[in-house]
Amino acid sequence: MPGADAFFDTNVLLYLLSGDAVKADRAEQLLSGGGVVSGQVLNEFASVGLRKLSLTMSEVRELLASVRAVCVVKPVDVETHELGLDLAERHQLPLYDAMIISAALRADCAIVYSEDMQHGQSFGQLTIRNPFL
Repeated sequence: MPGADAFFDTNVLLYLLSGDAVKADRAEQLLSGGGVVSGQVLNEFASVGLRKLSLTMSEVRELLASVRAVCVVKPVDVETHELGLDLAERHQLPLYDAMIISAALRADCAIVYSEDMQHGQSFGQLTIRNPFL
């Protein structure tokens, strides 16, 4: 998969549904190249879609199927969880951000696309990029 070195945070996926055409187009452009997400990202997307965006379960399932069609999905296993805890402690990161970074590191990604994390921050070979700057 061409974009397998790019990991997507939930907020980037949610912009696919945004009324902000520029951000929605940018998210779609990035995702069209493929990439990686974790089970956590899929769960967060579903939760926001149902709770905040009032999507039906059928709509959420359809959107998630579209994401899974272009992205590799990595599970959050015990090793990912433990690394996430270590990253949260070592770098004083919010826990869920640390889990995203952990999953991206374990998937050997080079980039995490996220609007919420610190643009340019690096964790070894992994760099956070805000795709909307």
